[in-house]
Amino acid sequence: MASLIGSFASPFRNTYRSLHRAAHEQPVLLWSLIIGALGPVALVAVPPIRRRLGYKSTPPAPSSYPLPQRARREVKGYDDE
Repeated sequence: MASLIGSFASPFRNTYRSLHRAAHEQPVLLWSLIIGALGPVALVAVPPIRRRLGYKSTPPAPSSYPLPQRARREVKGYDDE
């Protein structure tokens, strides 16, 4: 039974060893993996924290120019006639 548990934990132990070695030999790769893994976590965790701190979202930008609520006048003086 002990060998079954040992063989189950072996890939995790090897992963830890390789990450430990990479941290010393190539720290840029390890830190890029850590920062890259924090992106999806921040996507879920940051919005509730911002709301709790009182951040209010900005209103959406208008997608068209509002037309005046009046009759439209005909433009004069710019015709090609």
